[in-house]
Amino acid sequence: MTSDSRPRGALTIFLVVQAILAVWWAAFHPGLFSRDSVLYLSHTMAGPWVSDHSVVYDALMWLSFTVTGDLGAVTFAQTTAMAAALTYLAQSLKALGAPRALTTVVALLMPLAPPVGAFTVTLWKDVPFTICAVAVAGVCARVAARRAVTVPALFALGALFAALGLFRANGFLVVGIAVAALAVVVRTARVRLLVVGGIAAALPLALNTMLFPRLGIAPASNTYVYHTAYGDIAVAYRERPELFTGPDLALLESVAPLAHWRDSGTCHTVSPLIWHKGFSWTQADMRASELLALWRRLLVTDPATVVAARWCRGAIAWRPEQSGVTYRFSLRPDADTYVGPGKVADFPGREVFSLRPLNAELHRAADRWLTATLEPRYDWMLWRGASWAYLCYAAAALAAWALRDRVVLAVAAVVAGQQVAVLVNISAQDFRYMAAPIVIGMLMVPLLLGSAGSLLAQGVRALWRRLRPAATPPAEREDDPTDPLPDPVPGVADPEDEPTEPLEEITQPIPALPHPRIDQDG
Repeated sequence: MTSDSRPRGALTIFLVVQAILAVWWAAFHPGLFSRDSVLYLSHTMAGPWVSDHSVVYDALMWLSFTVTGDLGAVTFAQTTAMAAALTYLAQSLKALGAPRALTTVVALLMPLAPPVGAFTVTLWKDVPFTICAVAVAGVCARVAARRAVTVPALFALGALFAALGLFRANGFLVVGIAVAALAVVVRTARVRLLVVGGIAAALPLALNTMLFPRLGIAPASNTYVYHTAYGDIAVAYRERPELFTGPDLALLESVAPLAHWRDSGTCHTVSPLIWHKGFSWTQADMRASELLALWRRLLVTDPATVVAARWCRGAIAWRPEQSGVTYRFSLRPDADTYVGPGKVADFPGREVFSLRPLNAELHRAADRWLTATLEPRYDWMLWRGASWAYLCYAAAALAAWALRDRVVLAVAAVVAGQQVAVLVNISAQDFRYMAAPIVIGMLMVPLLLGSAGSLLAQGVRALWRRLRPAATPPAEREDDPTDPLPDPVPGVADPEDEPTEPLEEITQPIPALPHPRIDQDG
């Protein structure tokens, strides 16, 4: 047993990864943030609470701010959770057959990469969502290694799937696709797996409709829920204005000027439409049912335009090269540079959203490294999750082929869930929406190489067996005095072993042998 398979091997990986992530945390204390980050906390302090984003993550930020007066506790907790998830996935992949030393090296280097290190210390609900997805991949790797869905694995998957739905509104869709993929490849406990996945997917929806309103948490605004449909309308108005009637134009104009609908009708992102000062969220909320009726009509009369808009906007999920602008980090010093005064509900202490590094030298070094990786030439490799999703599928497929077991494909189930969910319904080309495939894909590289090497070795052995000349029995031949004599048979005397001295003379008479009896009749 190697040291990597012992608890201390896993502990070493965890501590090193945690230490590197802690350096990122100190460099960007209390954490990187965006407009969404400010919105997470502002409504909890100014009221009322709303479920536009993740109530669980909003509560964590509120708790940290209320207890400590800062948000660093949230981001530090994220570093610990990410270190644990990466360690668990690495160890699970080793159990599945990934090269142990190479997997360890990759796991230790990963937190140095900004898509892992800088992302982990950002105040986004997508961070805990990604951590849970990485842990799901780890559980699926354990299931594949054991060739069975055990009871502990079912409980772990149920808890992690529920967490995916609690941290992202589209988490239930990711869960549904991942569970369906798992049910196809596993051989046992399919029904129990489907039941656990169904309960986990339904739990966040039930909380949003039944529990949160009772706690005084307002439901998400109509515009937040349906903003991707509004983006489809803008694309259709820009490309097919003849489809819009007079009442349709009046409806659009009640929400924003027609010129704004036309100019913001880009398929790559919804942000220019809904975050422009000319767009009225109040009117959009009030007339949401009419806008949705218009969207449904466009879907029926011109489905190609709506589907093309979704396909274009979801390019972050399927297209490795850049389509539109990939959003990574905003890297601004304080909240006012994101939202400006009066743009969100204000509260005392909003200056908590400002970078206050614990060490200036660390900040300068980390900032230079992060800025260097934001160059467009690195976009497809570091920030587009589609590339890593395809690598995950290749690694899982090769491993399943090498091990002759399709259950190995389960490792990529959560990646498929996220890729399809993002492709179906997403608002912008944000790298964070596909962060989980990036993180999981990096750790799948050793499995890919190891499986490819194993298949190559198998192929070489099979070819050698085919090409090696078959042994033929020796042909019968006449005795040749020059041939060596065969080995003596045990128990049979060899004439050559007889003594060469003359035999002694026999002096005793030989007794006469009796004649055989002859019957009278014979």
